Amino acid sequence: MGRTIRLVPAWAWLLAIVVGSAVFRAVLGRGIVAPFIMVDEVIWAELARGLGDAGRPLVRGYADPGYGIVYPLVIAPVYALFESLPDAYAAVKTVNATVMSLAAVPTYFLARRVVGEGLSLLAALLAVAIPSLAYTGTVMTENVFYPLFLVVTLVLVLVLERPTVLRVSLLVGLVVLAFATRVQALAVVPAVLLAPLLLAVFERRGLRATLSRYRLLYGGIVALGLVALVAQLVGGRSPQDLLGAYSPVSDASYQVGEVLRYLVWHVAELSLYLLVIPVAATIVLVGRARSLDAPLQAFLAATIALTACLVPVVATFASHFSDRIEERNLFYVAPLFLIALLAWVERGAPRPRVLAVAAAVASALLVLLIPFDRFLTTSAITDTLLLLPFWSLQDRIGSGWITPVALALAAGLAAAFLFVPRRYALALPLLVLALWAVAVKPIWFGKHGFERFSRGSLFQGIRTAQPDWVDRALPRDAEAAFLWSGLTDRLTVNQNEFFSRGVGPVYYVSSPTPGGLPETRVRIDRATGDVTLPGGRPVTDRYLLADSSFEPDGKPIARDRGWGITLWRVNPPLVSAVRIDGLYPNDTWSGRTVTYVRRRCAPGRLSVVLSSDPSLFLEPQTVVARSDGKVVGRVLLRPEGRAVLGLPVAPSPGTEECRVVFTVTPTAVPAKVTGGANPDPRELGAHFNRFVYKPGSR
Repeated sequence: MGRTIRLVPAWAWLLAIVVGSAVFRAVLGRGIVAPFIMVDEVIWAELARGLGDAGRPLVRGYADPGYGIVYPLVIAPVYALFESLPDAYAAVKTVNATVMSLAAVPTYFLARRVVGEGLSLLAALLAVAIPSLAYTGTVMTENVFYPLFLVVTLVLVLVLERPTVLRVSLLVGLVVLAFATRVQALAVVPAVLLAPLLLAVFERRGLRATLSRYRLLYGGIVALGLVALVAQLVGGRSPQDLLGAYSPVSDASYQVGEVLRYLVWHVAELSLYLLVIPVAATIVLVGRARSLDAPLQAFLAATIALTACLVPVVATFASHFSDRIEERNLFYVAPLFLIALLAWVERGAPRPRVLAVAAAVASALLVLLIPFDRFLTTSAITDTLLLLPFWSLQDRIGSGWITPVALALAAGLAAAFLFVPRRYALALPLLVLALWAVAVKPIWFGKHGFERFSRGSLFQGIRTAQPDWVDRALPRDAEAAFLWSGLTDRLTVNQNEFFSRGVGPVYYVSSPTPGGLPETRVRIDRATGDVTLPGGRPVTDRYLLADSSFEPDGKPIARDRGWGITLWRVNPPLVSAVRIDGLYPNDTWSGRTVTYVRRRCAPGRLSVVLSSDPSLFLEPQTVVARSDGKVVGRVLLRPEGRAVLGLPVAPSPGTEECRVVFTVTPTAVPAKVTGGANPDPRELGAHFNRFVYKPGSR
């Protein structure tokens, strides 16, 4: 059988790894029903839609938002091909699975610089087995940046081996491409400058000889920097504008102590992510670097340089902007440590007594530095995937046992590194592979995993059977503005715009939705109900999405009843057709009186859904409705039930307003009725749960 396996060419095995990984990840991705990394997924989808529809990167109709262009370009054809956004979303996840699985290819060729064909194929398999391939189920740049980062690393290693004009030019071009994918790639530039110096240390080469040997590389990087600087100055922009939408990171004030803490935590979590053994093997190889062969020296120089530059950048950002361990921005280096482990295995698994013990103990003890109680939160679901198995375990055994369990795991892995016989050393990378396979279940299917979190995210934003219910209700090519009152979850905006092309500009009343996307504040005149833009201009959108707290002059054409989001055909200019006084803020409880005013009112019928509370009221209450001083409706409201009060409405003489005043008797103050058990000091009447107005029906 072994001979048969060897007869299959390496390219066929590599193709099988890529295809198998792509199919496996595409199938898993079907369980991710909605975006949940907000607002990142909305941004990348919007950019791709803009490219697919208009040939320009757009976010909510605004051009040049300053985000990376490469990933949107990759998925833009999907949005151009599929009219239905749910169908496009499914196709994007398939594209992600394919593109990210291509990481196996540069990993294989990187490994071939330092190990044989068989171990190189194992490296390719490990590269697509890392937990972070879960991001294939998300609309995120990780899907492109991961394989691209490995290509950059491969070319960097080639340059370190032989810095020809062609190789240096290719590396500089790839650095630009990586930067156009993720601004984070800026950390690659100092790594490229550092790697030759590290290699010089390994090779015992002097500084002058090193600078002479790599003059093309340093010259190319300097030229790249000058071109970028001149381009910014000519365009009237500052150098920090190169960071685009992420330019605020250059203005932030960072605290050294906090940065150092996050640096330690990120190094510790990287050791946990790699499951200790590859880190220990890399330390041993670096410790013996001067006695190693030239290809492995070049590979180690690139690995250490990239890691040493990437980790501090990520930790610094996290210390100020996210307050979490950003494993999502670090996992790209994982294949490099895995290749180092395989190189260590192929070279006989050397274990110099002092160095090996120090490497194993240090790699294991790093795990103890992770404050699990601080980071086992919902932020881990999107950013720190290898904490999810520990979170699932915590649900079973309690938080007090997580650190001991992590230490026991790390100690076991360190012991395996030290004591597994050399002839069985290949079992070590296979052990890493097996443990990552075990982690798939909690990361994808666990209580805190991707599938459940995506379903929760969809439920927070859309509760209809069809996520593209807005597109299904709108006329073709029509667009509906979204008026966000702040009373519903922000995901009611984000999920609907993600799944429906017809969701257009977003307006907000008091504060914008989180995420910094383009939005416009509107003012609602309390006296007239007029809704105006900055400068007093009227809102003239023909269709509008709004929650139940805002009712325009128009006709409802579709509704998400779960959230009370209604799609209206509006009679422009936009006006708030209803004003209700007498309800407590963000509540359905009334006081003694409630006043309902409807503007642009035609004769019709108003139905009011009422309910009481048996813990406050023992006897029925009476709700009386008056219009123009006349009683037009009355209902007896029992404590344990609910009632619907229906009454005719008509405009007051000489106006376009229907006005109804409701009086509730008796009322109660919870703090008095319950003897202090309920400290609520408000005078409460009844729950006015819903107002439904129907014109022309009396």
